[in-house]
Amino acid sequence: MATSPDDMRAAVTASMADRTGRSLDEWATLVHDTSGVDPLDQNAVRRWLKDVHGVPQNTQWTIAFEVAERAGWERPDVDGYVLAQYSGRKAGLRPIYDALEAALLGLGDDVRREGRSTYVPFVRARQFAAVAATTATRVDVGLRFVIPPAHPALVPATSPGSATHKVGVTEVSQVRDLLPLLRIAYEQNGG
Repeated sequence: MATSPDDMRAAVTASMADRTGRSLDEWATLVHDTSGVDPLDQNAVRRWLKDVHGVPQNTQWTIAFEVAERAGWERPDVDGYVLAQYSGRKAGLRPIYDALEAALLGLGDDVRREGRSTYVPFVRARQFAAVAATTATRVDVGLRFVIPPAHPALVPATSPGSATHKVGVTEVSQVRDLLPLLRIAYEQNGG
């Protein structure tokens, strides 16, 4: 079973005091009282935690979420994340995202979307695909392969998400050609 972001946050929170010497509440208070950083700027909070205190990455994220939530930020649902990613100069990429989402969700009833600020992960037993509006003209599809297939469009990658490879998509018509790759990633990351 895949671990949800909320499950990961709970696990990090539960062990935070033992690993860092401070509880989540103590870290959030420290950020608020001494950092001078805008609590709604989660990137700045994470940088401060790393640069000043050497806090590990997952712990940075957990603390930054807590600090932002205390300041009134509400985490969007998946649709809210998608809307934010495909707005402004990237709004023209939304049809590509929609075609990819339909293809990925169509692979099986066990596929679910999750929300992230810069990409949308598609998860089965574990994340097998991630879709990101990388530029104003291209959507990257990150695919996680255990055994990568030979395909001229695949490029080794470490992002978006848990990708081992990615493919750039600039037109909706290209999605149909990706269906075999999407299926392989789906099958290699199941049950």
